[in-house]
Amino acid sequence: MSIDSLSPSVPVKGDTITIDGTVRNTGRSAITDAHVGVRIGDGGPLSNRSAITAAAGRGGLAPSDGAEIAKHRDALPDIPAGITVPFSLDVPVKALGLRRDGVYQLGVSLTGRTEEARYDHTLGIERTFLPWYDGAKAEPTRVTMLWPVVDASHVAAVSSPDEQRTPVFRNDALADDIAPGGRLRQLVEIGRDLPVTWVVDPDLLATVEAMTRPYEVAGEDGDTDRTTRGRGTEAAKEWLDGFRKAVAGDEVIALPYADPDLASIAHRGREVPGTLGQLKSATELASYTVDTILLVEPRTDVAWPVEGAVDSSVVSVAGAAGADKVITRSDSLREPRSLSHTPNAARPVGAGITALNADAELSTAFTGDMTDAGRATLAGQQFLAQTLMIGQQSPDKQRSVLVAPQRRPTASQARAMAEALTAAEEGGWITAVDFDTATKAAPDPDAGRTVPGRGSYPGSLSKQELGTDAFREIQSTQDKLDGFVVILSQKDRVTTPFGTALMRATSNSWRTEPDGAAPYREDIDTYLDSLVGAVHLLDKSTVTLSGRSATIPVTVENNLAQKVEGLELRLTSSQPNRLDPGAPQEVVVEGGHTRSLKFTTEANANGRAWVTARLYTDEGVPYGDPVRFQVNVTSVTDVVLLVIAGGLLLLVLAGIRMYTQRKRAAREAAEQRGGQEDGPDDGPDDGPDDGQEDEQHGGQNGGQDGGQPGETGPDTDPGGPGAPSEGEKVGR
Repeated sequence: MSIDSLSPSVPVKGDTITIDGTVRNTGRSAITDAHVGVRIGDGGPLSNRSAITAAAGRGGLAPSDGAEIAKHRDALPDIPAGITVPFSLDVPVKALGLRRDGVYQLGVSLTGRTEEARYDHTLGIERTFLPWYDGAKAEPTRVTMLWPVVDASHVAAVSSPDEQRTPVFRNDALADDIAPGGRLRQLVEIGRDLPVTWVVDPDLLATVEAMTRPYEVAGEDGDTDRTTRGRGTEAAKEWLDGFRKAVAGDEVIALPYADPDLASIAHRGREVPGTLGQLKSATELASYTVDTILLVEPRTDVAWPVEGAVDSSVVSVAGAAGADKVITRSDSLREPRSLSHTPNAARPVGAGITALNADAELSTAFTGDMTDAGRATLAGQQFLAQTLMIGQQSPDKQRSVLVAPQRRPTASQARAMAEALTAAEEGGWITAVDFDTATKAAPDPDAGRTVPGRGSYPGSLSKQELGTDAFREIQSTQDKLDGFVVILSQKDRVTTPFGTALMRATSNSWRTEPDGAAPYREDIDTYLDSLVGAVHLLDKSTVTLSGRSATIPVTVENNLAQKVEGLELRLTSSQPNRLDPGAPQEVVVEGGHTRSLKFTTEANANGRAWVTARLYTDEGVPYGDPVRFQVNVTSVTDVVLLVIAGGLLLLVLAGIRMYTQRKRAAREAAEQRGGQEDGPDDGPDDGPDDGQEDEQHGGQNGGQDGGQPGETGPDTDPGGPGAPSEGEKVGR
């Protein structure tokens, strides 16, 4: 039996209830002479909430189901085995005998015959609940409905190299979710007209906001090297615009950025240094993100552990993150058995923290497949019954209850919740209020406020948690990031995307995607390694020094899209008594360029020495891999230099003598010719002196400036010179 619709869901005097549904024959023989009838539970309205739960879980026909109401039946044709047939019943309210306010059990049963039992007997029954309320005396129950707009992370660890550092998306599924008919689009559209408190993951907002500009989506198998253009830009603009309008004037709770898994942190990550600090950063970023994108100031003092399950360590971590309100659930923070009524949600639990204990029955009423009309109808009627019963427990005492549904409801679940909330409010026994109102309700002195110990945490949820090794990996990547950004001129271009990526690595969303958590962390670390390695020293071949002192060039390459600074290049010699490689030098390289730095090197003896070049940060921390190269010193000795100098001196003196002799011979020859001729004497030769001329030319061509030792070479573009060629020779 399936009750697919019951209208009206909250009847009043004079109404006629229409019940539509189906009957499926799951037996082995045909059902004949069948009809469907209605039954009202025997004994009038149910007495408490436990009776509602018991009736919903009951199986076959029981005496408490009451007798079938005569004259209001729907005859059915024969139903062969395996066949489903519809039914429809119209029953006047006055025929149901509803006399007092309360919750009535309503059953729809099938009576017929089979091959095995050829007499009229009840073959099946489906039960639901009918609220009957005139509201004469009871105070309406205050109901706070949380409306979560949360999704899994869609952003890869890699960012585009543009100025905005646009994220690369793991897939484009979010484009479907925010498009017309998508889950997130319907959540916003349904919630827009409801009196709800929105619960938002800021990471989802930031992700959709990034989609309002052109964005890239990873290729098959998450290949971020082969991306395609995303298709959700227009849908993103429309969704954000609709969301801003929907939340205008409503209360908004911002979860910490990327919705971190508080239980995993409490149980596995708390002792790993830096984990709680990252959680605080996620809370701070949440406020800024929601305020900037949704244009509302959210409250960030609320923690919501998964399924409201808590123990003392989870509550402690929530407080360490800055929350003084924790959303729990009554199947975790249990009420005393002696309590005969539903207490207010708010109650202090110590250390300045207030628990908002969501009602478990109401919060889990709409789980499962709500596209099935029968399930949705039963869930809605049960919600109406439970909320009415809360008010009936003590009609003169107003209650304040909290409903915290599943974190990522489907569109059909959201629609079923909305219909039930609207019907209950129209029925008059509840009034919808915001979260702030619920926090201010006076705590019930008899309400449960003892937070369970670690051993009480549900094992099914504990199995989904991130391991301690995951938090160690995250912190290791954070340490590497801290050591990298100190050399950057535009640090926020790296700290922001990597910071949010590390926050996503601790998200609750990995509970539903456990196989993706470790690869995601690995992708973050691998991508960071590629950026760190983009600033490096080029390899060098063997260097030969042919003198006592020379300059050795070492080249730094920066393949990042921004300038690097705050680095120092040091050269160290394996034999400092033989070779002094020179003083350290500051390194500044523009993005996409290389820079050669020249070190003034002093050789004290012939032979080979190994030199290690390495970059260091301003704090003296080694950066990147060192480069090691060999230096051959072939400097000549002082004796050899003296011999060579003496030889050169002899050559110069011999040249001078030969020149003097040649000039004397020339004068003598001229005098002899003058004595033989009667012409006047022209006098001495006034032409330029050859030796003087040579000296002048030598003065013009010699003494060129060969550059100062230790001077940095010019920047080169990425296609400029790389490592020096093999067999590098450096002269004086």
